[in-house]
Amino acid sequence: MYKSIETLLVEIPTIRPHKMAVATMQTQTLVLVKITTEDGVIGWGEATTIGGLGYGEESPESIKTNIETYFAPLLKSLAGLNIAQTFAAIKRNINGNRFAKCAIQTALLDIQAKRLGLPLSELLGGRLRDSVPVLWVLASGNTEKDIAEAQKMIEAKRHNIFKLKIGSRAVEADVEHVLAIKQALGKDVSIRVDVNRAWSELEAIKGIQLLQDGGVDLIEQPCAIDNIDAMQRLTRRFDIAIMADESLMGPGTAYKLAKTNAASVFAVKVAQSGGLLEGCDVATVANLAGIDLYGGTMLEGPVGTIASAHTFSTFANLAYGTELFGPLLLTEEILKTPLQYQNFELAVPKTAGLGIELDEDKIDNLRRK
Repeated sequence: MYKSIETLLVEIPTIRPHKMAVATMQTQTLVLVKITTEDGVIGWGEATTIGGLGYGEESPESIKTNIETYFAPLLKSLAGLNIAQTFAAIKRNINGNRFAKCAIQTALLDIQAKRLGLPLSELLGGRLRDSVPVLWVLASGNTEKDIAEAQKMIEAKRHNIFKLKIGSRAVEADVEHVLAIKQALGKDVSIRVDVNRAWSELEAIKGIQLLQDGGVDLIEQPCAIDNIDAMQRLTRRFDIAIMADESLMGPGTAYKLAKTNAASVFAVKVAQSGGLLEGCDVATVANLAGIDLYGGTMLEGPVGTIASAHTFSTFANLAYGTELFGPLLLTEEILKTPLQYQNFELAVPKTAGLGIELDEDKIDNLRRK
């Protein structure tokens, strides 16, 4: 039985403004879920999103309200069920709420893995790697600042793959910005772009052709979420990789995208998928369809980031690496021992559960009162 289910909103400033087509972030609100069992085992999960309702259908406030109003009473009523039966009951009784479901599932898997004395990755089929590659997103919007930031990351051996957030300016201005950075960093450094669904199909045709000619490696979500026909046409038209992100909302949408050849790469986000297990299902669909994988992020803090790393460590195909840099964007550390980023990768803990220890005093000082 579960003694308590708490949802904490934790406000942490970012190290610099993070500019996207849908929002400019200067503070991230982490949504942390803490579940405590009757015998004192604690599991943590995270349901962090980006830009409130500007990005998706769930916000920190709605997640907290729905967990407290619907998820917590349901969980406390589920006596004597195993973890699979518990997940089935949640699916049966609660529609939507993918981010909230992911946080609850993560916390319950953390508890289960701790009881078994295993890293969480071993509950997801078993890890194939002990670390995952991590890129860095350049999102100041200033070309010279982005070049200097990237060069600093390369010298520190922290990141050597970079993604640029574009879509808030005219196509020509964005392309000029991206290609100036590509030219400055050289042919051996991979540059990708995330349009955050900001372009029309005609804008995408113009922009993608120029970016492909300039040596950019990947275009993420160029068009609107539901414009699958345009994604299909762009994927077929260009040699450059076209990646589905916001259009990918779990295994069902993964199947539809794969069936229509509407992407050559899937950005797997555990919260967007509705859970770690569902993220693994998305990867299975991709593998069966011959689609490459990329480990995405909702700019989570360390809880959601390491949960994602456990998940991605089990993927046979992780051709485009991961974007699990979220904790590095934050000015405050909420773990007693920070996550280990080195040699361009993030280490996946080998201790039981998520393999992290949270600093609850620090969290209490940062939480929204």
